[in-house]
Formats: sequence, structure tokens, C-alpha cells
Amino acid sequence: MSRVLPFPRPTRPAWLSPAVARTEMLAGLVVALALIPEAISFSILAGVDPRVGLFASFTMAVVIAFTGGRPAMISAATGAIALVIAPLAAEHGLEYLLAAVVLGGVFQILLAAAGVARLMRFIPRSVMVGFVNALAILIFSAQLPQLIGVPWLVYPMVAAGLAIIFLLPRLTTAVPAPLVAIIVLTTLTVAVGWDLPDVGGEGELPDSLPFLVLPDVPLTLETLRIIAPYALGVAFVGLMESLMTAKLVDDITDTHSDKTRESWGQGVANIVTGFFGGMGGCAMIGQTMINVKSGARTRLSTFLAGAFLLVLVVALGDVVSIIPMAALVAVMIFVSIATFDWHSLRTLHRMPKSETTVMLSTVAVTLATHNLAIGVGVGVLVACVLFAQRIAHLVQVTRVTEPDGTVRYSVDGALFFASSNDLYTQFQYADDPERVVVDLSSAHVWDASTVAALDAITHKYATRGKHVEIVGLNDNSFDRYQRHTGQLAGAH
Repeated sequence: MSRVLPFPRPTRPAWLSPAVARTEMLAGLVVALALIPEAISFSILAGVDPRVGLFASFTMAVVIAFTGGRPAMISAATGAIALVIAPLAAEHGLEYLLAAVVLGGVFQILLAAAGVARLMRFIPRSVMVGFVNALAILIFSAQLPQLIGVPWLVYPMVAAGLAIIFLLPRLTTAVPAPLVAIIVLTTLTVAVGWDLPDVGGEGELPDSLPFLVLPDVPLTLETLRIIAPYALGVAFVGLMESLMTAKLVDDITDTHSDKTRESWGQGVANIVTGFFGGMGGCAMIGQTMINVKSGARTRLSTFLAGAFLLVLVVALGDVVSIIPMAALVAVMIFVSIATFDWHSLRTLHRMPKSETTVMLSTVAVTLATHNLAIGVGVGVLVACVLFAQRIAHLVQVTRVTEPDGTVRYSVDGALFFASSNDLYTQFQYADDPERVVVDLSSAHVWDASTVAALDAITHKYATRGKHVEIVGLNDNSFDRYQRHTGQLAGAH
């Protein structure tokens, strides 16, 4: 009698659990509230109407909830993208900006197909620490304009907000503390009638839904010439910030994300955003930290953040406009404190100087340029240079005279452009006999510069009537040596 195997019961999505769904909804609401002043500020930075930034935040969050590779990560209009596109908006107007955002999304999809996500493994930990610390400082410094030249009541309001955010979790985690702080401070301000800076003073909120538009630009090569450099900037800066943020959330949540999917997902989100009149964007680490620290772990919170944002600014604009900025400043200060890697300061004296240099250079360049992508790029470059210098000195050359009079040089270490330059100077060309053996059994030839150095060594011996035999090459090194030897004349 045959046994009938039952069909496997389909796995139920985690967000269908009432407890999880409640956490995701509340976290999404907090993020939506925090997105409003940020989107308005970034719109002003880009030189466009606040609606352009708010619509971008809505479309980016909703689309990336379906296409992204990192659940619970928030994508919206960002300051980095605003800095990239601001010159284009100022010189050519909004329509060219929208076209550049769409093209930038196309570039991101192409970069994803080319495997750009795999480059993340080349970013050292010290650069990641610098990225996180610089970001925390930028988030905090972005709140300073809201604390300068304001009524004195703003300061105790911010302090009260921070007290709620830090102390409430000790009593209960049923409701996100940042949401409670926003509700309490808003209610207090309205009840007492205090005249404090509020969200409504940051810019006009939209009163209608975004709609599909085609950028009104000529479809010519001249248009492509104008927008392509900015589109590339949107693509590279957006992917770098998004992938770095995804890696950070991976570490915090001890989960894995699909970086390739995140890369092309960002591209799709930017294409949709451009066609719906948004300024483009990428992952927002500040709002992502709010989401994750509030307990969100699924795509539902990302989707609801965008959906709530649209409802808040369109349907409930009058209510949102009375939220005091002090409440949102308290939330963002909390985010900056939670984001900063305080452990990196406590262990600073025990870290190697090279790693400290990499971390500090990442922070310094990021703060100087207000561009996380440039800071990370410089940090990686400094790390590569210091690493090359460090391993270049690990190459050792030992000279031994054998019984038959032959001199054998044994080379130990990695041979590449930095170490092979020193290799050339470690031979006794005048004193050695007619037969010299260079033993590379304990070495590896990594590049053409090393082949050029070996050719220069054999050539210098040849001018003195001496013969050099190179032995011990492993298969990979032998193939590289055979391919380049004799082809690099003049390298030395």
C-alpha cells in the first residue's frame, strides 16, 4: 500500500502575526513622521519644491519595499542625492533633474547586473566604522539649525523628548518610544498654546497625490550629454550609501540581505520616482535606524512608512503641520547617539595606527564634503595604500652560496608593484658569480610590475655576462611571468 505524502503547508509571512504587524505599523508611522522634515530640507538643498522631495520619499519607500534586498531598510529622498543633482536643477530646471533620476536608475540596474554588490567585501571594517561615526555626526549636526535662534522652550522640550525616548523602554516596549515622544510633546504644545517652530513652518505640504509624468526634455544626444554625468553620480552615490546601510543593518539584526537585489531594486525605485515627479533617493540610514531600533524587521514597515507619509502630508497635513520640530529633533538626536560606534572610541588606543588612520580619514573627508560616498571612497583608498605599504616590507630575500659556487637568492613574500620595486635593489650584481639562481618557491607574482622587475634583474646581470635562472614559480605566477616577460622593456 503506497503512502500519500501531504502537501507542505505554505509558510506564513512573519508580518501576518498580530504582534509583528503592530510593531511594523508603529515603526512605519514613526519613520513617516521623521521623513517629513528631512524630505522638505533635502528639497530645499536640491533647489526644488518641497513636494518633489516628499513625493520621492513616498515612491522610493513603497517601491523598494517590493524590490529591495534588505527588509526593514528605508529608502527616500536623501541629502547625498540632493547635493549631486542641485547644480543640474539650478542650471537646467526640474525636467532635466527628473530625466537624470530616471537615467540614474537605469545605470543602477546595469551596475547591479555587472556585479557591483560584490565590491562590498573590499570595504574594510575601519572604513565601516568611520562611515557609521561620520553619519552619526552628520545626523546630529543637521539638527543644530533647529536649536539656534529659537525660543528657550525648545531646549526643555528636546530634553523631555530624549528622556521619554531613553527611559520609556525600561517600562514597556509595546509602543515605540519615539512615537510616544512625538505624541506627548505635540499634545503638550497644543494644549498649553506655546508658539514653537513646527513642521508647517518648514515648507508647504502637498495637497494632492503624485501622478505619472514624462520628463519634458528633448530626446537628443545633447540632453544625454547634460544629464549623464549627474545620472552617474546618482547611481554611484545611491548604491554606495544603500549597500553600506544594508551591511550595517545586517550586522545589527544578525541577518543576511541580497545586495544584488538591493542594487537593482534601488534602480527600479529611482526610475519610478523620476516618472512620478520625485527627486530620486537611496537608503536613509537615520530613518532606517529609527525603524530597526523600533523593532521592525520586515518589508511591511518600509511599505507603511511610504504609505503613512503620503496620508500624513495629503490627508492629514493640518495635523502634521502642528508637530513641534523639537519632537523630531529629539528623535534624530537619539538616532545619532544610537548610530555612533562608541566602542570604537573606547578601543582607540589599542587599535593599530593604520586602522585608526583609515577610520579618521573616512570621518574627516565625509564631514568636509558632506558626502558619505566620497568619504568611503577616500577611506578605502587610504586603507589600500597603508596595506600595500605594510605588506611591501614583508618580502624577504636571503642570499646563500652553494658548494658549486652558485649564488641562490630565496625570495619569500607577495610580489606586487609596491614590494617588487624594493626587490630590484637587493641583489649583489657586481660580486655574484656567473650563475645566479632566483628561487621564488615561497613567493607569488601578482602583477606585471613584478615581471618587469625580474626582467630588469636578469638584464642587469646579463650586461655583466652573468646568467640568471628563475625557479620555483607556482602555476599562476608562471603563467603571468610567461605572458609578460620580455614585453615590458624600459620599466626599470
